[in-house]
Amino acid sequence: MSGLVEPDLLVGSVQRRTVRVLVLTQAVGAVGITIGIATASLLARDLSGSEAMSGLAQTAQVLGAAVISFLLAPLMARRGRRTGLMTGYVVGAVGGLTAVLAGVAGSMTLLLVGAMMLGAATSANNAARYAATDLATDENRARSLSLVVWATTIGAVAGPNLTGPAGSLADAVGIPELTGPFAIGAIGMLVAAVVVGLLLRPDPLAVAQRVASGGTAAGAVRTGSSWSRATGAVRARPVLGYAIAGLALSHATMIGVMTMTPLHMEHGGSGLELIGIVISVHVLGMFAFSPLVGMLADRLGRPPVLAAGGVVLLAALLLCGSAPSGMSWQVTAGLFLLGLGWSLAMVSASTLVAEHAPLDVRTDVQGVSDLVMGLTAAAAGALAGVVVGAAGYPVLALASLLLVAGVLGCAARAVLASQAGSRGGSRGDGEPTRRTA
Repeated sequence: MSGLVEPDLLVGSVQRRTVRVLVLTQAVGAVGITIGIATASLLARDLSGSEAMSGLAQTAQVLGAAVISFLLAPLMARRGRRTGLMTGYVVGAVGGLTAVLAGVAGSMTLLLVGAMMLGAATSANNAARYAATDLATDENRARSLSLVVWATTIGAVAGPNLTGPAGSLADAVGIPELTGPFAIGAIGMLVAAVVVGLLLRPDPLAVAQRVASGGTAAGAVRTGSSWSRATGAVRARPVLGYAIAGLALSHATMIGVMTMTPLHMEHGGSGLELIGIVISVHVLGMFAFSPLVGMLADRLGRPPVLAAGGVVLLAALLLCGSAPSGMSWQVTAGLFLLGLGWSLAMVSASTLVAEHAPLDVRTDVQGVSDLVMGLTAAAAGALAGVVVGAAGYPVLALASLLLVAGVLGCAARAVLASQAGSRGGSRGDGEPTRRTA
């Protein structure tokens, strides 16, 4: 790396600092994102007067995350990760306050607007995992990404468990009980924006671009739209397509079943506290084991871990499909495995995207990846409410097995692509393996 402004030692130092800051950001921001999970479907049902529409709030949030991820991609390419992350958290905080206003005004339309804006915070969290890989090496890329994903555990487990106290606080200040979590969440998102703005310096993406350009500030000329640049990279590197599809299908599986679980439990007489406990167990499965998952992905390879995620999701759906309404060991274990399977798929597939996306279109590919992931999950969330309303929660779980079959298929194709790349001395897409950012 001779001739570069940032020597290896300095780049490594920036990478370690970046991961530490992103870990702190995720821990705080996750409270804002997850605290409303247990009540979003219940508030949507109350405002709409229909259980069939109860999944629309979560669906709107997922849809918002998808669209805003795509919009943040060119912003980060021009202004860096810090500006993009701050923007996402601030817009998400405004969305949380809009959801509170929707509850006060009794407006389903306003709730959907707020939920879509809340998706911006999810977009920021998603982008943070990629920011952790900007300066990572091939040997620790999955671990760097997984540490940031793991940090979400701190706030994400606490968030759903604050549902009860947040409802009591809402009663005390005279707003609807189900809007309390959104008010607390907005505060968490604003704190996350401040942490990023103050501490994420230097910007990891800017450093990576200077390293790649030999120390000059100017980057490659970007032509075409963000979408065309990303799809061009996917056509040139098919493994990216398998990774994006596997990521989208596993996320859709998780969102569809998780969104309807609070409603299924409430049908059996479970209150907010019990629902919050089950969602916390689910979130624990999503994030707590991420460092181990990252280590496995670095040692065993990304595609095998993606396949393992599909197998765990399969077991989760079988348990959820057998769960009676209300609180049960089946729904608790099923939601935990649903989170763990998602973790295996998320870390492995996201690492594939991070390491195979060319630097000059890196944020474009990552933005399109999260767009596809979000749109697929939004469709799953919308259909989940219809399926549960018409046929019940067990049918939803069993129908989701089709999505898991797609995850396993993507893993198999990614394995073949990786094996072909190994025979050619590359990363599976024809590009030589890189040891540094």
